[in-house]
Amino acid sequence: MEINDLTPAEQQVWRAFATGAAVDFREEDDEDTAEGAQWGPERTVRATVLRALLLNGPQEPGEIAAVKLAGARITGVLDVRYGTSDFAIRLSHCHFDEVPLLYGARFRQLNLSNSVLPGLTAATLRVEGVLRLTDCRIRGPVRLGGAHIAGAIFMDRAELSAPDETVLELNHVTIGDDLWAPGLRAEGEVRLNGAEVAGSIRLNDARLDRPGRVVLDAETLTVHGDVLMRKVRTRGWIGLRGAHIGGCLELSYARLSNPGDAALRASSSSIGELWLRKGPPMEGDLNLRRAQIEVLVLEPEMLPTRVFLSDLAYTSLTPHVPAEHRLPMLERDGDGYVPYAYEQLATSYRRVGDDHAARMVQLAKQRRLRTTRAWYGRLWGYVQDATVGYGFRPLRAAVWLLSLLAIGSIAYALHHPHPLKASEAPHFNPVFYTLDLLLPVISFGQEEAFAPDGWYQYLAYALIITGWILATTVVTGVTRTVSRQ
Repeated sequence: MEINDLTPAEQQVWRAFATGAAVDFREEDDEDTAEGAQWGPERTVRATVLRALLLNGPQEPGEIAAVKLAGARITGVLDVRYGTSDFAIRLSHCHFDEVPLLYGARFRQLNLSNSVLPGLTAATLRVEGVLRLTDCRIRGPVRLGGAHIAGAIFMDRAELSAPDETVLELNHVTIGDDLWAPGLRAEGEVRLNGAEVAGSIRLNDARLDRPGRVVLDAETLTVHGDVLMRKVRTRGWIGLRGAHIGGCLELSYARLSNPGDAALRASSSSIGELWLRKGPPMEGDLNLRRAQIEVLVLEPEMLPTRVFLSDLAYTSLTPHVPAEHRLPMLERDGDGYVPYAYEQLATSYRRVGDDHAARMVQLAKQRRLRTTRAWYGRLWGYVQDATVGYGFRPLRAAVWLLSLLAIGSIAYALHHPHPLKASEAPHFNPVFYTLDLLLPVISFGQEEAFAPDGWYQYLAYALIITGWILATTVVTGVTRTVSRQ
């Protein structure tokens, strides 16, 4: 391409390239780039001119060539597919008429900050430095699948819109540093399937909108640092199935909404810390099936009306609240009665030394189990619950025994049973006679020597039956306690 074939604006860009000088066509710093379609030839640059510079532009000895252009309207298709450029590229505050085609290209650095584009096709792109899309407004899909970015991707405050398709495609992308996107606005699906991020993902204050459908699909995502989504707002569901997050997945102050379906799906994921705190209740289900979490920071107030916790494993659960505040979480499990969920919660309380709360959870587990059994199993369960609280309230047995001992002692003190053999009978003692009736194993020799009559005989039958029931439930409770130890 000859310089004589260029417009005055293009000649200015061409001459500045060799020394890396910046060219800024903006009339005001705060002008609206979205109005770039109205800009005249004095600030219009053809995409073919930029392509020629990037692939084979003029250079001067001792200078570092670069494209540094701001405030330009770029017409035509910037087609650098499979091309390689050793120059830094900064096309900020520019208006692109057509979707740039950067598939398979290799750049040293790419900066499109504050620009307006109808889309971006850059799958398998290679960037040795950073990729900047800060404050960009893109009205079409951004395709970066399989890209390798040695540094970070900056998308803070970017506005992306493609409501009926994938608006940001980062599946299988490799990022050597952070994915920095606080304040991101995305209408459409954000896809991070199989992506690997060496640093952290920052989506604080982001707004992700795709009602009723997946809004963030990050299946098998690998993040060595944190995924920060503080104050995020979503309409649609977040999918993290099989994801591995080495640090913290923070959803503090978040508003997740997907009524009638899951709001957060993190099944089979591995997460260092999961923070669900300081936000309103989720509008949609919480799915943590088979997830492995080291520290689960979960405030009961943020729980939705339905959860799925089957095979969820966590090492620590905070904040520490009474068991009564945690049990509704298990009662809302969409999988029904999940014994392991109760065991996990009880273990977390025992780990911090709160044995009372652990017993409350175990008692709740037995009561929930009772609802799944046949009528006779439920009946026996009610007996165990009323007498000794399934072994978790052993003092109840003592109260029952003392009450029955008092009743029997008074009754038989007022009306002594007649001796079976008067010459061989020991001295009658109403207290030890009642104990003989109540305790099925121990014998004080009173029951074999005396026989009540009338309704006192029926009282004796009742004491014997009650004693066997109490003894059985006590043994059951003690056995359960010993097995837990």
